[in-house]
Amino acid sequence: MPKIALITGATSGIGRATAHKLGEKGMNLIITGRREDRLLSLKNELEAENVQVLALCFDVRKKADVEKVLGELPEGWKKIDVLVNNAGLAAGLGAIQDGDMDDWERMIDTNVKGLLYVTRTVAPGMIERNSGHIINVGSIAGKEVYPNGNVYCATKHAVDALTKGMRMDMLPHSIKVSQICPGAVETEFSLVRFHGDKSRADKVYEGYESLVAADIADCIWFIVSRPPHVNINDMVVMPAAQASATIFHKI
Repeated sequence: MPKIALITGATSGIGRATAHKLGEKGMNLIITGRREDRLLSLKNELEAENVQVLALCFDVRKKADVEKVLGELPEGWKKIDVLVNNAGLAAGLGAIQDGDMDDWERMIDTNVKGLLYVTRTVAPGMIERNSGHIINVGSIAGKEVYPNGNVYCATKHAVDALTKGMRMDMLPHSIKVSQICPGAVETEFSLVRFHGDKSRADKVYEGYESLVAADIADCIWFIVSRPPHVNINDMVVMPAAQASATIFHKI
């Protein structure tokens, strides 16, 4: 029987690419996101590829919605084998003293609290079955801090710490916990960070070949596809032209 993967933030970027990759590999998918039109479009694409899909439109920041939707899954979809905590974003780029508190709350509520709400709702079922795999999508920003990245970096450092803590808590229940930390990936990430300013977002990826979402999806599949006795604790993935969060070789 095919395994079931739940992917949050599946409507774009890494989440969308991961849905296609895991579907291609024969998994049934629960895909979630806030944008219903994109969610249904992805569902149609996947079903055209003969993937079984359950699309759930909700915001991971809303605890009551997470608990209701994921706590009342239809029969046949309750046994989640793989959880990919992908929903996340950067909002704004500025010094702490100039920070936009609405941006701060959006990042904290999505990147940290949303991940916690989803995990808290899904993990008990994995524990009952004594099996499962949780994959948290972190960032190079969870390994380093860079100028003006303060709160975003803090949220991704939290993901790094939570991943380590989850791994300890899940260990007695035979549940794997992994993290993948990408460097520069050309998705909607910078467009969201700069509040829709495309010219500013495009400059982030000029002069070098960045990663694309499919690169990270390939890595997530590698993590998922290891044999039962192997767990990839942590994976940092960078473009060849990137040495650290802020150091690039640009032509």
